[in-house]
Amino acid sequence: MIVKRSSAADMVAEAEILCQQSVSVQYIRVSKPGAGNDLELFDVETPDVSTPPIEVESLSIEISRSESAVKCSTSIQSAIRHTTRNPNFLPCIRSGSHTDIGARRLNEDEHVRIDDLSAHLGPLYRWPVPSSFYGVFDGHGGSAASAYVKDNALRFFFENADLPQTPVIDEAFLGELERSHQRAFLLADQALADDCTIDATCGTTAITALVLGNYLLVANAGDCRAVLCRKGDAVQISHDHRPSCQYERKRVEDLGGLIEYGYLNGEISVTRALGDWSLKLPYGPTSSPLTAEPEIHQVVLTEDDEFMIIGCDGIWDVMSNQDAVSIVRQELMMHNDPHECAKELVNQALLREKNDNLTAIVVCFTAPPIPSRRPKLRCLTLSDDARNRLRSLLQGN
Repeated sequence: MIVKRSSAADMVAEAEILCQQSVSVQYIRVSKPGAGNDLELFDVETPDVSTPPIEVESLSIEISRSESAVKCSTSIQSAIRHTTRNPNFLPCIRSGSHTDIGARRLNEDEHVRIDDLSAHLGPLYRWPVPSSFYGVFDGHGGSAASAYVKDNALRFFFENADLPQTPVIDEAFLGELERSHQRAFLLADQALADDCTIDATCGTTAITALVLGNYLLVANAGDCRAVLCRKGDAVQISHDHRPSCQYERKRVEDLGGLIEYGYLNGEISVTRALGDWSLKLPYGPTSSPLTAEPEIHQVVLTEDDEFMIIGCDGIWDVMSNQDAVSIVRQELMMHNDPHECAKELVNQALLREKNDNLTAIVVCFTAPPIPSRRPKLRCLTLSDDARNRLRSLLQGN
């Protein structure tokens, strides 16, 4: 992720969000941007023919010298649905990851991948199974901030943030789960300020995904992204926090920040990040236009949900959500190995001449196919003499 503006030349950034089909919303819990820890519960009926669902096929965002105000996609909420079908569905978790330095001198990306969180943390933690945790941290200004958050992620999210523990998921648990994730992001942000070994110009974007039973919680601050594959269609779960997003731009300007050439205060290409205290201190930790407060989405997984991709902006800057989903899905059909899928996704991004670090995690929600028990057929070759003798035998000679 390039965050420092080198000149005042015209700059154009383009982003594309593809949505294969509109999906009706039945239930979704979200944290409203800029609303602190308040939660709102939306209960929306399936739209009938008189109220067609919103469809977003593509959205192009341009930031030019005139800095025209643009709108970012609001179709994420309408693409994430809750279903009451088969409430006993439980995903079978397996994952793989890959990272590449790209054309950079230093890989500032870090990631966390834990398929069995309960086994990793020990018997004192009581949650539904399966329980898994993933994170991608895209650093800038050096790798110190992203490495620090990665190394201390379990402490921030599962020790210091008062994460609730229960074998049963209910509304109270879900609300506290969101609040604990918000606290974890802010704790990590403050820890970067308190650590004297980390430069104040160093920071990182962050996205995390927590799976508890058939619930998926994604928390994001920055422009890393999580995308779900639902029956082959790409469903974006997280928002990209960039100055090109209209509600992020408004939030920044309401707090006294400026958007210059597509950069917050002419300095950084995202509007949410951990660290970067050289930009936050002039405003104070609670009123800075650059905030570490995450945006949180919860999804109820169903049999339709095949896998999830979590990637840094180096992936999404060069391919659409649907392209990434199609690449991974095709790879799974070939070898069913999420590690190889993540590697191929990164390699495909490299082929598109991206000069950024690249990191991708592929999390599968379905079990691998059971190997066939039929005996393998062996292919034998015959010598010329044996072939002639067999031919004579078959001809009755």
